[in-house]
Amino acid sequence: MEVKARRAVRIKTRARNMRTRVRQGRQQLVRISRTATLGGLFLSFLKIGTVGFGGGLAVIAQIRTLTVFKRGWLTDNEFAEAFALAQSLPGTSAGNTATYIGLKLRGWRGASVAMAGFILPSMLMMILMAILYRHLRYLPDSDRLFHGLNAAVVALIVITAWRIGRNTLNKSWQWIIAVLSFLIVGFFGATVVEVVLTAGVVGIFIDSFAEKQLQKLRLYRGLTSRRRKRIAARLIRARRSRTTPNVFVGGYLMRALADDRVEKAALAAKSPGEDCGSEPQELDQPGLDEVKPPRKLGSLAFIGLPLALLAKLGLLFMLATIFLRIGAITFGGGYVMIPLIEAEVVNNNHWLTHQEFADATALGQITPGPVLISATFIGYRVAGTLGALVATVSIFLPSFLMTIAAGSYLRRFRSNEIVQSFLRGVAPAVVGLLAAAALSIGRSGIHTWAGLIIAIAAAIVLVRFRPNAFWVILGAGVARFLLGLVLK
Repeated sequence: MEVKARRAVRIKTRARNMRTRVRQGRQQLVRISRTATLGGLFLSFLKIGTVGFGGGLAVIAQIRTLTVFKRGWLTDNEFAEAFALAQSLPGTSAGNTATYIGLKLRGWRGASVAMAGFILPSMLMMILMAILYRHLRYLPDSDRLFHGLNAAVVALIVITAWRIGRNTLNKSWQWIIAVLSFLIVGFFGATVVEVVLTAGVVGIFIDSFAEKQLQKLRLYRGLTSRRRKRIAARLIRARRSRTTPNVFVGGYLMRALADDRVEKAALAAKSPGEDCGSEPQELDQPGLDEVKPPRKLGSLAFIGLPLALLAKLGLLFMLATIFLRIGAITFGGGYVMIPLIEAEVVNNNHWLTHQEFADATALGQITPGPVLISATFIGYRVAGTLGALVATVSIFLPSFLMTIAAGSYLRRFRSNEIVQSFLRGVAPAVVGLLAAAALSIGRSGIHTWAGLIIAIAAAIVLVRFRPNAFWVILGAGVARFLLGLVLK
């Protein structure tokens, strides 16, 4: 009996020790997971980049769940601050958020590994899609599948423009900027760079100067109207009492007093140090200047180099300059840049056809990560795998650097009145540019009544049920393919 009792005690002791070790192991794992190492940042955002279908707010929600609830790296207020900064900068909001979180946790190295992990899966998938694209195009009835994808993408862009405009277009001048941006880009072929810069300067002028002057004008009008009412009331009282007012003394004397009161009220309304005649300051945006063509180097420097290598390097340089400029002005997300990318790669350089570009946009939407990953497809079609890498790095590099710079001075950046005025002017232009992007994709991607019906149905589903955009686009492609088989 004693032996059995001792054995039972030993078993209980071992079980208690095992439970203690397991509990301590779990606590250690929790501490490790809540420690933001470079490897942990890379693997965490690699996972998000692999399963982040739908883009936009869907990916933002996944980043918030990981960094706030699972890892405990940020508080809700800190994440809201990161998201607000991400929306205020060029590039995609999800990519900027990942960059800022990595910067906040582990400096510029953390920002680099977080962005690399977030972009890597979608870039590899897009390269695979570009390789298979040639073979998919030779399959029978493959055009119908891509037409369905394009129709759903048009619906998604239109709904995105509507949702942004509902929260952005609050004043009449913002509606004017949105409509003019749509007309100028969609029908007159203006570049997005011109529209964004012009809208930003207009926003600075109206928000910093014109609206203040309008407020003063309304104040003057209020003072004048009250003065007229007082004079009219006195005239009525004078007529009722049938007394003749002393015009020389009473009229001119009261007029002088009224003018003096108006001048004093106007001086009191002015804020100290305010200069009504100051010109709106222009906002310097790095990376928006036209890239100067390289100087012609002497032919002696290239003796012995194959011409094919020189042509390849020149092509890569053109890809880099084009996508660097595009990446520097992508306010509002990737959809805004679709007309500009199309103008560069289709109209100016003729690297892709309109149909190929529409297909690239659709593939960029059904793959995880931001829609700007379609630059990888374009780079691969132009210069192979190296072109895909150059295009991908170039389109994300400007926003990455701006996020690091702005994140280091977050409070100063967000409180800068000129920056905020510039963004208030750009925001309505983004709505017009999104509408122009939908028009551009619709021209090349919707060819039949069936495609139009699918686009309308996709828009209704997106508004009514708010599903993940990935399933809507994929379902639209399959529906168009099956519809083509039935109507044969």
